[in-house]
Amino acid sequence: MNRFLVFVLLLSFTVNSFAQDSIPKKVYNIKRATTPPKIDGILDDEVWKNAAIATNFIQFRPDIGNTLPDHQKTIVKMTYDDDAIYVAAYLRDKPENIMRQFTSRDNFGINDFFMIAINPNNDGQNDTNFVVFPNGNQADAIANPSVREDFSWNSVWENAVTMVDDGWIAEVKIPYRALRFTNQKEPTWGIQFHRQFRKTRKQYTWNAFDPTKGYIGLYAGELKGLKNIKPPTRLLFYPFASTVFRTEDGNTTDEYNFGMDVKYGITENFTLDATLVPDFSQAGFDNLQLNLGPFEQTFSEQRQFFTEGVDLFNKGNLFFSRRIGNAPSGEIETANNEEIVNSPDAVKLINAIKVSGRTKNGLGIGFFNAVTETTKATIQNTNTGEFREEVVEPLTNYNIMVVDQQFNKNSSISLINTNVTRDGSGFRDANVTALVANLVNKKNTVRVDTQLRMSNRNLTTGTETGFNSFFAIRKISGQFRYSFDHSFSNTTFNINDLGLNLRNNFNNFGVDASFQIFEPTEKLNNFRINTWLNYRRLYDPNVFTEANFGVNVFAVAKKSLMAFGGRVSLAPGRQFDYFEPRDFDNRRFFISENRFNIRGFISTDYNKTFALDLNLRFGAFLEENQGFTRYRINFEPRVRVNDKFIITYQSSLDVENNRRGYANNSNDLENEIVFGQRDQITLVNSISSNYSFNSFHALNLTFRNYWATVDYDDTPYFLKDNGRLIKSQSTFEELRLGNSNINFSTWNLDLSYTWQFAPGSFLTALYRNQIFNETDASEETYFNSLNSLFDESINHTLSVRLVYFIDYNNIKNIFRAKKTNSKINS
Repeated sequence: MNRFLVFVLLLSFTVNSFAQDSIPKKVYNIKRATTPPKIDGILDDEVWKNAAIATNFIQFRPDIGNTLPDHQKTIVKMTYDDDAIYVAAYLRDKPENIMRQFTSRDNFGINDFFMIAINPNNDGQNDTNFVVFPNGNQADAIANPSVREDFSWNSVWENAVTMVDDGWIAEVKIPYRALRFTNQKEPTWGIQFHRQFRKTRKQYTWNAFDPTKGYIGLYAGELKGLKNIKPPTRLLFYPFASTVFRTEDGNTTDEYNFGMDVKYGITENFTLDATLVPDFSQAGFDNLQLNLGPFEQTFSEQRQFFTEGVDLFNKGNLFFSRRIGNAPSGEIETANNEEIVNSPDAVKLINAIKVSGRTKNGLGIGFFNAVTETTKATIQNTNTGEFREEVVEPLTNYNIMVVDQQFNKNSSISLINTNVTRDGSGFRDANVTALVANLVNKKNTVRVDTQLRMSNRNLTTGTETGFNSFFAIRKISGQFRYSFDHSFSNTTFNINDLGLNLRNNFNNFGVDASFQIFEPTEKLNNFRINTWLNYRRLYDPNVFTEANFGVNVFAVAKKSLMAFGGRVSLAPGRQFDYFEPRDFDNRRFFISENRFNIRGFISTDYNKTFALDLNLRFGAFLEENQGFTRYRINFEPRVRVNDKFIITYQSSLDVENNRRGYANNSNDLENEIVFGQRDQITLVNSISSNYSFNSFHALNLTFRNYWATVDYDDTPYFLKDNGRLIKSQSTFEELRLGNSNINFSTWNLDLSYTWQFAPGSFLTALYRNQIFNETDASEETYFNSLNSLFDESINHTLSVRLVYFIDYNNIKNIFRAKKTNSKINS
């Protein structure tokens, strides 16, 4: 390990010792406005007449270096005052070529766009992006080399758009509260403007960008001329009220919630985010699916507080926010004469806060804290009828601390610590620390990524310490690129109290190589081919588990703009699966041979009224006495009825035949691990549609029906010590083993109406229904299963939520204006 660290340090010194190539930076000299422009999309304000012009945009995709023709000329102007930065953009184009579709916020849809990227630190790594679409919709994001663009971040700013005979006009006001900057007399900020023509997929920037190497933020121009601007008091309130009506099993309940989210600028660069009396009643539903594997099923985060502005906390991959408020960690202990009456499947969040920011010198600091309440299960004595309660999750505190230093405009090193403390001696505590480095040379041609992570868990049986590491070196420039990576974990590494770690105990190596084009050929706008080789071992015992290699191709046709590609992979020879048998203590394994997969896809041009995504996949084990095959078809048509209405339907059919795997409900025999040969059919149908009345009113429909059946052969298999299976002479029924056949189905429907009635303020009404059913009727057809599903009770939810945005500065200005008027009148 010491040699490994020395190697990394020497390599990081080496790769950062090159000289830097650079593209000359354009400079925009901004002038202060005596009277700010009116944000109406009409550029008749006096301030725009004398403002400097930013023009001569340069193409970077799909061609590199072209300038815009006269009929698509882009003219940008800027000004500022004590409250905000103002931008005016005249975006010329033929009206029939301008793509515009009304969408929800942060949804690019089928749209041209104009983007403003501002970097007050001018460090090439921390941009704030503001995007305007021809329909008037907005998108915004924070951007850096680690997360690229994070559109979960939201701010409140103003824009107006006007369509004209020779293009469209965007006028934007970006309040200083939306930016983080220090108090400087005459600062130099980074500035970049970015325009996309959706119809041709051509993209241009004001300051030239070389896509063959380096992060786009390095290529920003400079904004000069700002004088005596002061960061405002960043104190923002989002009070909310919601009401929820639920009907479950014929019983109706109602609840009323009042609370507030707060954002406060502790200093010029650091912000506190807090959610007080959290309300996640309108978070999206989880896409449940049947899980037959040895690892837990996980879902993406749907709660806005945990998705917005968490880039610092995601360093080191130690934070999986669904752990907070998830299922209780404790197990319920019952006597023979007791039964569980109520077992909570989630823990209530009391409150949560985030503090994050970055100094002018690139030092980022993040602090996160959340508290969940004590959760109890109810147990009844079947003899006496008495009830008792048992704590299944005590009062719990979740904590994250991050320190991240950026340097060289492209590199960073971070120290992260996560901690989970549970009240009471009968529950475990956990602590994880990670050191992370992302190092890029000054030529932006080589990147080194390293992670060293250590976990500690205080269990009732003592302390358990684990270790995990990752190292990768990559060539990141030019058409030919390649990389080498190594990942390691011992048997006791576990971050699952606040992170997500599906498995440990590995010692893996990988090599990748790729070729891609950056300028179109005669027939292709884009082309990339990559290949890989992976070699995997266990750490303990130190044995081989798997090797696989493959090739992947992606391309976009020049004329039709249709994307297409394919993938082939092969795991040759014997592969040793130490997880499918579920016997981790004895290191039992299951052998399969010659796993083969091939897939292909097409995706037609979304600009058309009708578009189609089609994905085909086939897989098999090329092995004697094993006839496993799998095929999957994913069919996804979409119809853009008009600029306001789009509907997408997706149907996915996945069929597995003769797969041998662990029989989940049939492992009741001592000293035997029971497998079965099964057929599985999975069918998923979903619909997503959006109708936008305008930029402020929208209807959204999301529907998903998931159905899966698993049908086992009558005869089980027993796993031998050598990893092979031996077929039993008796049936599951004769051995009195449990029934592992499954018929699993879910139904989810969300219909919502959203009205943005003021900047940052929303009224949302949501209707949701959900149905779930699981039986062992594996031979039922889809439509019979659907009928059985509707025999189950339907859970209905109706909720209305009102959020109002309040800026402390606006309140202060109102009182200031009243005070001034009263003095004048007196």
